[in-house]
Amino acid sequence: MNNNNFGLTRSPSAILFGDGQRHALGRVTAHVGQRALICTDERLSISPLLEEMLQDLTRNGVAYRVFDGTQPELPSDGIETCVQEHRAFNPDVVIGLGGGSCLDMAKLVALSLSHGGSLEHYYGELKVPGPVLPVIAIPTTAGTGSEVTPVAVMADKKRDLKVGISSPYLIPHIALCDPELTVTCPPGLTALSGADALTHAIEAFTAVANPADPLLSQSRVFVGKNLLSDQHALTAIKAIFEYLPRAVENGADREARSQMMFGSLQAGLAFGVAGTAAAHAIQYPVGALTHTAHGLGVAALLPYVMRFNAETHLHAYVAIARAIGITTASPEQAVDELIHQTRQLLNRIGIPRTLADLGVQKSQLDWIAEQSLLSARLINNNPRRLELGDLQLLTRRAFHGHL
Repeated sequence: MNNNNFGLTRSPSAILFGDGQRHALGRVTAHVGQRALICTDERLSISPLLEEMLQDLTRNGVAYRVFDGTQPELPSDGIETCVQEHRAFNPDVVIGLGGGSCLDMAKLVALSLSHGGSLEHYYGELKVPGPVLPVIAIPTTAGTGSEVTPVAVMADKKRDLKVGISSPYLIPHIALCDPELTVTCPPGLTALSGADALTHAIEAFTAVANPADPLLSQSRVFVGKNLLSDQHALTAIKAIFEYLPRAVENGADREARSQMMFGSLQAGLAFGVAGTAAAHAIQYPVGALTHTAHGLGVAALLPYVMRFNAETHLHAYVAIARAIGITTASPEQAVDELIHQTRQLLNRIGIPRTLADLGVQKSQLDWIAEQSLLSARLINNNPRRLELGDLQLLTRRAFHGHL
């Protein structure tokens, strides 16, 4: 556990969690604004669930427009299209309904409508100059935690890379988390979303623990491992380890669906302040090369990053092992068992074992290591120091499957 008594939690003004909470949308929205822009995707736009929500908005006096052009990985031109099409509507609240891309779309549309200009001006941390239009985030997957985080990720088509915008102003005003909305999520998406949440939680719990500077929370979005983020992270890890296989194998398992949405929410609260680390840094160039889903990439890398970091930071992984019920006496044996169980869990739900399985070529490994090093925030947040040689070692282990 974290011995530093510094703690930080940033969260929406309200989190509504539980089966059926979507039925509160109309009244909740009416307390925030009268003109709602809904950002979703084509599949959800023809769903009876959305029609119910629209009727609820109307009953509560809220006018609305629906943008259903959200694409996976959120290409930048889609955000621009949404803003151009709906600026004249002059929304005073933005609702994100869907997976992480839909929620991030809502955040970035709210940012663009509030402050204008190219989104390039806001890349990185703390570049958003002030509050944005209130966002109501309604996740339909259990993975990204975007409903409670201060970050939105998009694909910059000019750079052919994913980029992030991070600011406490991007935290949604309200998170409306209804596990019933995830019941129709297919097994493959359930698996990669849940594996993404597990990676968020483990990397948040094992992140760097920075000194308790009173100004740390005011000068950085992600402040590293701390007293409060640790509680969220461990809660998430326990829930995901127990319920992710059940949710993948039986989508109608309501308890598993509820616990996975709870785990994803807790992981979001953890990494939204603690940050993530090496698995995320390496995944960005891997994703750019292979065009594979973010959750698949970070989860495939996770066991190798855990092994690498545990060589110098055993205690953090021992705490995780104990939290999920591993009682092996020796700390080293406990961590070995933790990594073994993590690999077993990921295998069970169909996560690729190696970078080669993701489509990476051996000749690309050095480029991946070099590009990973450019993600300075993630690299510096890793508990074990990372130089180019370390990243080359990590990528080779992950390519060949050497734990």
